[in-house]
Amino acid sequence: MLSPSLAQEIAGDTSAVIGFNVLITDAEGMVIGSGDSSRVGSFHEASVEVVRTQEPATHNASQAQRLQGVRPGVTLPLVTGGRAVGTVGITGTPAQVRRFGLLVKRQTEILLRESVMLRSRLLAERAAETLLADIAAYDPQVVEGDFLVFRAAELGFDLRLRRVAVALEVTVPDAAARRRGAPTQDMALIRSELLRTVREVFADPQDIVAGTAPGWISVLHRLPARGSMASLVADCRRVADVIAAQDGLAARVGIGEPATSVGGLHDSYQDACDALRLGARPANSSPVHLISDLRVHQVLAAVGQSARNRLLDLTAADLRAQPDWPVLRDTVTAWCESGFNLVRASAALHIHRNTVVYRMNKIEQITGRPLRDHRATMALYLACLADRMSGG
Repeated sequence: MLSPSLAQEIAGDTSAVIGFNVLITDAEGMVIGSGDSSRVGSFHEASVEVVRTQEPATHNASQAQRLQGVRPGVTLPLVTGGRAVGTVGITGTPAQVRRFGLLVKRQTEILLRESVMLRSRLLAERAAETLLADIAAYDPQVVEGDFLVFRAAELGFDLRLRRVAVALEVTVPDAAARRRGAPTQDMALIRSELLRTVREVFADPQDIVAGTAPGWISVLHRLPARGSMASLVADCRRVADVIAAQDGLAARVGIGEPATSVGGLHDSYQDACDALRLGARPANSSPVHLISDLRVHQVLAAVGQSARNRLLDLTAADLRAQPDWPVLRDTVTAWCESGFNLVRASAALHIHRNTVVYRMNKIEQITGRPLRDHRATMALYLACLADRMSGG
């Protein structure tokens, strides 16, 4: 619990402040830190009894001579969790250094507790990262789901609760990166702050938050009994807004589907990542993407590039030859995603509905098919999505 590096840092700094040599031992009486570095690694016999009794001891010159590695001064136990983990000694005549004893002891114990808490927090974070990575890569042929449920329970998480996976991607725009003097994708310096920001929003003790890759943070969010996806979307928007306000950072969020099993959480996580990837299109300015809104895109992505190209060639070749193809494509997409409703389509495109009518007439003339023939229009819609996914 008391590392030599921490002990040496405490002993060196404290010695410089009080003007007397401070010495720190482990529970076996071995010196692991000292303002006099030559004493590190030696045996301090007086510390053995101080650790055993957890009572301070003073030694004058004659008493110190009879003990191995001991000089005149005071030795006090370092106690944490009711257990002595070492001692701190101050060299000098007891009358001179006794007044510093309690102060140095308390300060050292405070630093020790903070170190233990930090180490515990780091270990918990690494354990959460490993758990989340194992769920993301879960294969029932390789590992039993119950094993991951057991491991999660050891960390205080119940994977049987209703959860939904959230994937968050943070990037540093080029201009902000130049101001920071760091590469665009170098997120290491701000990762801790990002994790803190996300944990402030996803503060439920059952929320599993972990960094999964540079610039990526994932959450297995517990959905409360009365919680809704709308509330989760609002939380994700809040996270994205807070991150975006931090010196030009940009954040996007993908949301999967609710699940109550390890296999379901694996699928939810993959869906959240797909939502991030498929939602990244110029026409979509929202930072939050739900896989439930992108199922058609997900299916199209699964069929492969060659199948999508064939769909485009057979369905929209004449339209793609038009100079205003991107505008016509967006019109078809808005028309279908608005439920074939003219008013909603014009609102989605931010144009007058007469303009939508003009574009629709043009599309019908070129394709030779009415856009109110929903079966034919859906094929054209899929072709438009395929073109967007290809970066067209």
